[in-house]
Amino acid sequence: MFGVFVGRKPIYDRNLEVAGYELLLHRYETDESEFTDDDHASSQMILNTFMEIGLDRLVGEGLAFINLPRSFILEKFPLRFLHDRVILEIRDNISFDEELIEALKEFAGYGFRLALDDVIGPDFDSSLFDMVDIVKLDPTIINQTLLTKMVKDLRRQEVQLLAKKVDSLDVFDTSRKLGFDYFEGYFLCRPNIVSGRRMPATRMATLRLLAKLQEPDIEFKELEDIIRSDVSLSYRLLRLVNSVFYARPKKIESIHQALTLLGIRRIRDWVSMLLLSNIVDKPRKLVITAMERARMCEILALDLDEHLADMGFMVGMFSVLDALLDTPLSEILESLPVSDEIANALLHYDGHLGAVLHCVLSYEQGKWEDALSSGIEPDNIRDAFLKSLDWATDVSAVL
Repeated sequence: MFGVFVGRKPIYDRNLEVAGYELLLHRYETDESEFTDDDHASSQMILNTFMEIGLDRLVGEGLAFINLPRSFILEKFPLRFLHDRVILEIRDNISFDEELIEALKEFAGYGFRLALDDVIGPDFDSSLFDMVDIVKLDPTIINQTLLTKMVKDLRRQEVQLLAKKVDSLDVFDTSRKLGFDYFEGYFLCRPNIVSGRRMPATRMATLRLLAKLQEPDIEFKELEDIIRSDVSLSYRLLRLVNSVFYARPKKIESIHQALTLLGIRRIRDWVSMLLLSNIVDKPRKLVITAMERARMCEILALDLDEHLADMGFMVGMFSVLDALLDTPLSEILESLPVSDEIANALLHYDGHLGAVLHCVLSYEQGKWEDALSSGIEPDNIRDAFLKSLDWATDVSAVL
């Protein structure tokens, strides 16, 4: 019996808005929990993923980039109904014989856009550009002079350019200046730390309030007063707790009532999330990532020990603080009264919470073997990932 990990790699436009995701599929053997290293998902696995999970659940309103094996292209599997949502990726090292080219032309005729992946040098077949809409280049492995020339040559072919493996802000900045249209990678979750630069006053105020919220002995009345003192924060919190997510039969009409029904810890987590969403000079996707990690960590921590669930949520949420505040996480945690257990999980992946966070981050980046090394059941990891996407989608709609 086989199971499938399904992940995604974000793809941004030049304004750091999410344009879509490259879908990552990996098969694992659930009966033996063995790691299976396949370069491509099978055609049937691709179809089953779409049928069982659904495209909207994985990419929302964005595009889905899918790297297709030759067999899928030649067998012309029925994806016609997805032509406006799917970018079909073909590797540059595949054999472009007459049979494959005719099959690709048929896909293009249905309205699919095609992306040529793994282009590493200038010796590409320009005849393919009659069909290809996007060319993917890895700027980290191509000489800068050659890369500049390739970008200019490809621009003349009137194709869009996607920089892949963009895992640092420096690579993003360089690629953007060269004229790339799209950027694929995890660079958004990397902090932009500049030595000697002071944290802006607004971010410092956010950090101070986060610190106050994390005090272990904060009392009901004190937390209520903090929230009520900010009209905007009160309104957004009540809107959130009355959202479809909670589906309560009776509307919650006051902060006091919300605290009574949901508890100090849950409200504290929600207020912390709302504060992070107020950081206006960072892309919205970064806060959504915090939501996804928080929820996935919470679910997996609950599977290990129900007493860890609340701390799991906090660990996942705080794992993006360095990127949101452009400050080393170790320095941020010195300002927050978090427990040693939470701090060690965030900084060193220690303990059960650390194992959960490491699993979540590994899964997020498609490092399947590292995710499995946590010892958590593969099905539980995948299900927690999909639930976290659903949850973050619902909550972000009302933030």
